[in-house]
Amino acid sequence: MFIEMDSKNLDITKSSGEKVKFSLTKLRSSLKRSGADQNLINSIIDTVRDELYQGISTKEIYNRAYALLKKQKHIYASKYKLKKAIYELGPTGFPFEKFVASILYYSGYEVEVNKIVQGRCVSHEVDVIARKNESFIVVECKFHSEEGRNCDVKVPLYINSRYQDLLSVSKMEGNKTIIPNECWVVTNTRFTKDAMQYATCIGLHIISWDYPLDNGIKDRIDRLGLYPITVSTLLSNREKQFLLSRDIVLCKELLEDKFYLDHLGISENRQKNILEEIKLLCNTTELCQN
Repeated sequence: MFIEMDSKNLDITKSSGEKVKFSLTKLRSSLKRSGADQNLINSIIDTVRDELYQGISTKEIYNRAYALLKKQKHIYASKYKLKKAIYELGPTGFPFEKFVASILYYSGYEVEVNKIVQGRCVSHEVDVIARKNESFIVVECKFHSEEGRNCDVKVPLYINSRYQDLLSVSKMEGNKTIIPNECWVVTNTRFTKDAMQYATCIGLHIISWDYPLDNGIKDRIDRLGLYPITVSTLLSNREKQFLLSRDIVLCKELLEDKFYLDHLGISENRQKNILEEIKLLCNTTELCQN
C-alpha cells in the first residue's frame, strides 16, 4: 500500500523565487497526465520523495521526475514536459501565435494570423483573428520564454484599450456589418490575481496554462492531440529550431512534411523512432493521420 509522507513543513523554490509548500498531490497529478500507470507513478514519487530537501527547486524536482519517466518510456516523458515545451517555442512569440491559431482552427474556427486591422484612432496588428458562426474573436498572444514571468493587470488593461478602439469602427462584409464580439488574451504562463479580476470585470476572455479550469492551454492540447514539436524527446534542440524556422510547430505537421527529416540528415532508423513517438503523441487520431 502506498503511503504519502507528511510534507507540510517542506518548502520548495519556484522559478520566480517564491517559496511554497511542496505538494505530492500536484506531483502525482502532473505524472498522471503523462499517461504513466499508477505503479510507475508511485515508484517515481517514492524516489523523488527520498531525494527532497528543504528549499529544493521545482526545476530539480521536474528534472528528476522527467528522467525517471524517460527511462521507462519516451512518450511519458514527452507528455510530462509539455509545459516546458511551450517555453521552448521561443525566443520569438510567432510560433506560439501559430500554435494558438492551430488550437482554434482544430476547434472549428476559421483563423488568420498577424492581420493589420484599422481602429478608430490607429491601426493594430492582431495576433489571431478567429471566426465561427456568430463568433468573431480577436486574440492577443503573450508569450514568455522564461518561467516565472506572469501577466500582471497592465496586460489586460492594454489589450482592452486596443479592443475598444477596434470596436469603434464598423466594418462591412457584403451587406453585413462586422465587428469583433470577443477579445481573448492567451499566455503560456499565468495571470496575476489582479489581472484575472480585471478581465472578469470587463468581460475579457483570458486563457493561461491552467485557466479557465479544465479549459486552459494544457486541457485544450490534451483534448485535441495538438502537441508542439518541442515535446519530442528524440529531436535535438538544433533540429527543433530548424523545424520551427520552417513553420513546423505541431507534431502533426511533421507527420505531413516528413521530408524535413531528410533535410536534417537524420538516419532512416532514427526517423522511424521519431515518427513513431510523434504518432503516439497524436494518439493516432484523425487529426494526425496522413
